Amino acid sequence: MTADLRIGVLGAARITPMALVRPATRVPGAVVAAVAARDPRRAAAYAKKHGIETVHQTYDDVLADDSIEAIYNPLPNALHAEWTLKALDAGKHVLCEKPFTSNEAEATVVADAAKKSGLVVMEAYHYRYHPLAERMRTIVHGGQLGEVKHVSVSMCFPLPKFSDIRYNYALGGGTSMDCCYAVHVLRLLGAGEPAVASATALLRTPDVDRAMSAKYTFADGSTGSTTTSMWSRNLLRFSATAVGTRGTMNVLNFIAPQFYNRLTLRVDGRKTSERVRGPATYDLQLKAFISAAREGGPVLTPPEDAILTMRVIDDLYRKAGLPLRGQPA
Repeated sequence: MTADLRIGVLGAARITPMALVRPATRVPGAVVAAVAARDPRRAAAYAKKHGIETVHQTYDDVLADDSIEAIYNPLPNALHAEWTLKALDAGKHVLCEKPFTSNEAEATVVADAAKKSGLVVMEAYHYRYHPLAERMRTIVHGGQLGEVKHVSVSMCFPLPKFSDIRYNYALGGGTSMDCCYAVHVLRLLGAGEPAVASATALLRTPDVDRAMSAKYTFADGSTGSTTTSMWSRNLLRFSATAVGTRGTMNVLNFIAPQFYNRLTLRVDGRKTSERVRGPATYDLQLKAFISAAREGGPVLTPPEDAILTMRVIDDLYRKAGLPLRGQPA
């Protein structure tokens, strides 16, 4: 019988209970075994609350713990590359929160290190591991809509707490970073890699986008668009649409489909609607991570894919006249 994959957590992030701690109680084969935070007292309280057995004084101590086989990296965006590289140097598999790094250059460095290490590195686009994502991809690329002419994706939610790190440029903040799912879904459904044609930002500060709208082109002549927001008139929207010569696919709530989703097809004049059922996205992601680490199972969101996503995000900032994350403003 294979022992549980022992996972150490860097930081006491708010996302960790939903993304890892609770899934580990439902998915066999993993245990959240250690945590460290910048404030050791906070780490101790966090560990007690969430049933984590070991509290280390520093992130480096987690990496030096020989009993830990894998690292979950939910640190601020600007720290993803640094601590993923350190985890690889320590011989640990890594589940890294999205966005993978601050920019494409950092993603390339991490991808190279991951390849050389032979370890598993997975970007935490949890939605991709749910059956809804594969259903979307199959419909669009399987010809059901005919020749696809346009793909649009929206990810908008209200975050009026402007002191949040997601508005902090130095920590890799901005809606194009936090709402990077929109670019990822566009890449999943589009015909190859998108080229950014235009991008318009609404600003929270001179360097940080609170909303971004963008248009894209694909090599086959089709087009795309994304709308993302942490604070704008678009208060709440998680949707994807693909328009083809035979019909249209509309998807509601691709991001957390376990709570509710609706996939509607209008093809050749006929309308159908379905809910694609499946376990929680974070459960499926953890299951895939365990499988990859233990059995060499497939990783749908590898570092090579992250490079391409970060390339598009870099281009969004360039087109909008904003500095890339991870560079001097």
